[in-house]
Amino acid sequence: MTEPVLRIEKADGVATLTLNRPQAMNALSRALRNALGDAFRALAEDADVGAVIVTGAGDRAFCAGLDLKELGGEAGDDPDTRSALGGGEELIGAMESLPQPLIGAVNGVAITGGFELALACDVLVGSTRARFADTHARVGILPGWGLSQKLSRLVGILRAKELSLTGNFLDAEQALAWGLLNRVVEPEELLPTCRSLARDMLSCDPTTLRDYKRIIDAGFATSYGEGRSLESGLARENARRVTPEAIATRRRAVQERGRAQSR
Repeated sequence: MTEPVLRIEKADGVATLTLNRPQAMNALSRALRNALGDAFRALAEDADVGAVIVTGAGDRAFCAGLDLKELGGEAGDDPDTRSALGGGEELIGAMESLPQPLIGAVNGVAITGGFELALACDVLVGSTRARFADTHARVGILPGWGLSQKLSRLVGILRAKELSLTGNFLDAEQALAWGLLNRVVEPEELLPTCRSLARDMLSCDPTTLRDYKRIIDAGFATSYGEGRSLESGLARENARRVTPEAIATRRRAVQERGRAQSR
């Protein structure tokens, strides 16, 4: 029986998507891009899922980017480059519009399109084997899924230019120092750490969690002043929905959690 290109597991409110082409370093074939896009769109409507984790099968690669054999017509498939490139923007759009928090568990290399996949996540945790590279210029194509704009906003324009104009690898520790990764853990701790973060997110008020993600993303895409205005408007909306009793109940829960974490 043929293994699916994407594995989907759901447990305790968390969905884990695993790119399942380890023999091809989890490269993004059209079939995998389509499966991922469909999965993210379905999860966006799933009321039982409060957080999502995406990772790669095996220990070598999170995702090696577009399937270059397919792109070059070597896989016996459609040699039309435009066709082979199709579906990527829709996939990234589905990831970016996901209302639930999306955690990237980067277990190995994240190269070019795989790098773009990682940048579409809300939180990035890397194993000590994680490495990032933008090889667009080396392959002879330009990024179309947001990397040229997101990377400079995350690590600074000079660092982004160094990565994109050389195609050199960035290892996990340097990625952490540059602010690209939230944390670095040993490989065996990668998924447990991501699941722990997901549980922490699920312990928040679910409506506020989604609204907060929306505020951060919308503000990040605009100027500081416009972002402040957006925040104020959404905060007023939120205040009209929340009762004093609900705030008091949540405040007690926050205090108890703080006491538990300080023990």
